[in-house]
Amino acid sequence: MKKALKKTGKILLIVLLALVVLAGAYVAYVLIDYHRISDNLSLSVSGSQEEPAQAGESYTLVSWNIGFGAYESDYSFFMDGGTQSWAWSPERLNANLAAIGRTLAAQEADFYTLQEVDLNSTRTYHTDEKAAMLSALGAEDSVYALNFDSPFLLYPLRQPHGKSVSGILTATRFEITSSVRRSLPVEKSLKKLVDLDRCYTVTRIPVENGRELCLYNIHLSAYTTDGTIADEQLELLITDMEAEYRSGNYVVCAGDFNKDLLGDSSAYFGVSTAGYTWAQSLRFDLFDGTDLSVVAPLDPDNPVPSCRNADAPYHEGQLVLTVDGFVVSPNVTVSAAEVLDEDFRCSDHNPVRLTFTLNDR
Repeated sequence: MKKALKKTGKILLIVLLALVVLAGAYVAYVLIDYHRISDNLSLSVSGSQEEPAQAGESYTLVSWNIGFGAYESDYSFFMDGGTQSWAWSPERLNANLAAIGRTLAAQEADFYTLQEVDLNSTRTYHTDEKAAMLSALGAEDSVYALNFDSPFLLYPLRQPHGKSVSGILTATRFEITSSVRRSLPVEKSLKKLVDLDRCYTVTRIPVENGRELCLYNIHLSAYTTDGTIADEQLELLITDMEAEYRSGNYVVCAGDFNKDLLGDSSAYFGVSTAGYTWAQSLRFDLFDGTDLSVVAPLDPDNPVPSCRNADAPYHEGQLVLTVDGFVVSPNVTVSAAEVLDEDFRCSDHNPVRLTFTLNDR
């Protein structure tokens, strides 16, 4: 009996040591594999458009965080307190991407800025979502930048989130002369392994009057524990945009700010954002003394939120707010900014649309 117990104890000890070694090896892999993508990275331009934009013309821009194609209305995400870590299935993912593509194409916009477009991720069955979006939009000049290229996340254990390769896509019917990826500040602690890399892109479109339209596509951090990181990201973005305007260019920024662009969305949607770090008000004061204006998409008579919390399938009383929107320079006149009410059928974000004119002065 004692021999049997001793043998069992040795086996358990060996198993325990093996688990410790495996856990250590995994932690080492994550730390070693973690990397930041280079700053000021020139991006490849796809397409062959030669038409410049025109001053005095009215244009539309549609921006949408497509939620890596997984966030149907019945989807919840484990990092937000939900249950899912992958898209429901390859079939549902492809059907949802097709629906997103149809919605975008129906807008017939002049410019598109998309976020959370996966390229080769475990969570989306290694589907090339960039190709799917470009196919839906037709012949467009476009640029794609990796937002993050993460190590394999071995969590949740029942269905590990895996490796995520995801980015932001900009497309237009006008000529793109160049585009650059700018790295944003991120957390320096181990929290960086959750928030991953972050960036924005600056895409240059010639205007017939000799200036350039600098189109910014952004996806700022959501899961920061250090509030100064969100401020540093916004400060870098503002400094960059202000410099472009002061050099004589037009500036239009669109995307997911991951902050409340209405200041207090609960006043419009009746659900408090208290306790949600990512859902706090944008630091509007950081724009003081600049020439830039924040444009939050809102119809006061019929307010529609741009984002829902993904802690559960979409339901009445769930946290909703507006985190998607725009920033423009004074030489850009905005005639409309609105949230397109898709009722969160395809993503945890609704698309937002800006109608604007480049001033000829």
